Amino acid sequence: MQMLELVCVNSGERICVAAGTSLMEVLDKVSFERPYPILAARVNNRYKNLHYRVFKPITVEFLDIRHTEGHRVYQRTLSFVLQRAVMELYPERKLLIRHTLGNGFYCEFEAGEELSLQDYVALKNRIKEIVAKAYPITRCKVLTSEAISIYESYGLDYRIELLTTRPRLYSTVCYMGELPGFFYGVLAPSSAYVERFDITPYYNGFYVAFPERGNPESLSGSVHLAKMFDIFHEYQRWIDIMGVTTVGELNRRVIEGDSSELIKIAEAFHENKIATIARSIADANLSKGVRMALISGPSSSGKTTFSKRLGVQLRVLGFDPVLIALDDYFVERDRTPRDENGEYDYEALEAIDLEALNDHLRRLSAGESVEIPRYNFITGKRQWHDKPLKLTDRSILILEGIHALNPRLTPGVADDAKFKIYISCFTSVAMDNFSRIPTSDNRMLRRIIRDNATRGNNALSTLERWPSVRRGEEKHIFPYQENADVMFNSSLFYEISVLRAIAEPVLREVPDTVPEYAEAHRMLKFLDNFAPIQPDEIPPTSLLREFIGGSSFKY
Repeated sequence: MQMLELVCVNSGERICVAAGTSLMEVLDKVSFERPYPILAARVNNRYKNLHYRVFKPITVEFLDIRHTEGHRVYQRTLSFVLQRAVMELYPERKLLIRHTLGNGFYCEFEAGEELSLQDYVALKNRIKEIVAKAYPITRCKVLTSEAISIYESYGLDYRIELLTTRPRLYSTVCYMGELPGFFYGVLAPSSAYVERFDITPYYNGFYVAFPERGNPESLSGSVHLAKMFDIFHEYQRWIDIMGVTTVGELNRRVIEGDSSELIKIAEAFHENKIATIARSIADANLSKGVRMALISGPSSSGKTTFSKRLGVQLRVLGFDPVLIALDDYFVERDRTPRDENGEYDYEALEAIDLEALNDHLRRLSAGESVEIPRYNFITGKRQWHDKPLKLTDRSILILEGIHALNPRLTPGVADDAKFKIYISCFTSVAMDNFSRIPTSDNRMLRRIIRDNATRGNNALSTLERWPSVRRGEEKHIFPYQENADVMFNSSLFYEISVLRAIAEPVLREVPDTVPEYAEAHRMLKFLDNFAPIQPDEIPPTSLLREFIGGSSFKY
């Protein structure tokens, strides 16, 4: 019997196991503290399910819900359990997991069918029964033609379209007991692993809550993100009308040669929304004397290009917009605060030179001419603009940055004198009706491409910083998003098809010797689902140009 050496990162142990031993069996042979169930593992820097069998020496790190991938595994598995519960209770209905909101997702039935209160109780109880039965979750690779037949027998047409538009000889089918499904990523070993959840009626459907990653004991049974939900829902209704709600539908349109039309329509939608926001600012200026627009949003939302396009629309209305980027007020790198891991914390409010910023705002409001800084991301040093800024009677000051909606940023400006805008990339296209594309994945792709091209950072350095960026967003941005007067979705439903060709070579540079390779490998597998679109017809003013290059705006 062949014996293999295994290194367990969690315990530091080195053990020998027989070839063919599963990770579930390995767990019984190692000892480390496990406050929460182990959901998956990182094996030689690739994510694997616990049924994975060892046939070569490996380094393994077991993951629970507190790890980013462990949290995703929990969500995917709960989605699969929900799929089974709905198909058992309502076989004639088609459920759509629409959006991720907070620590949960919003679901509704196709054609607007609503559930009664009794139905919600029945659904919740059926999920509990499925969890209690601990149905094993397995994967098998079959001929794609067989996979299509399997999905057809269960009416999983969304998945079939993806298979037919990204044809492969073999495809992987997931099973929960005998029920097939598809999820691009690792699942827990059985349905028993997702016992913590809640379901509450919400809007025309219901909200499914799952545990928080940072605090798995906490379970939010309600969601208070009305403005975010409205912007999600508006965009979702629009892409429903467009007929591109899933990757399969998008791929089909691309293959049929409709890329040019899709780009034009998506860009026109953005232009119309930006023009509407500009008119709202003009109305606020007339009614309340508002002369400052604050634009906030998480990393890689497209805040800079949005600000410039908003400025263009304000000029159309007769205003003189003046743009200031909060990033230019970063303190120099040697003064930047550090996070708990000793890394530079650019997401902290203290990374901004608040004294200089507020002094400049005060002087601009007083009619003075002010020289403002420009931050060099490569050198970490402050430079200065050649031309000073000065406000006129028709000026609207546009201030954009991740902290723009934080009241501590501009304490000297009255709240009713500010027009507050929140922007993010709310990805609405889904893999299928049960498998969402996380908004954070879309933004991470944007940032990897932009940082590689303009900020001197390769994909590895961006992936290393991404967890810190996400923690900063949770702490400094998301708590203030519902304070916005308006929200803007910077997502373009065609964009991941464009980002694919640009991101792939950058992601392939990440070596498989580092933990971040697991994320790079995951994203490469994800991108492979998209039929590529060439960027030739994307207009030079597109928000996407901020990340892929070729913008007509100066940054």
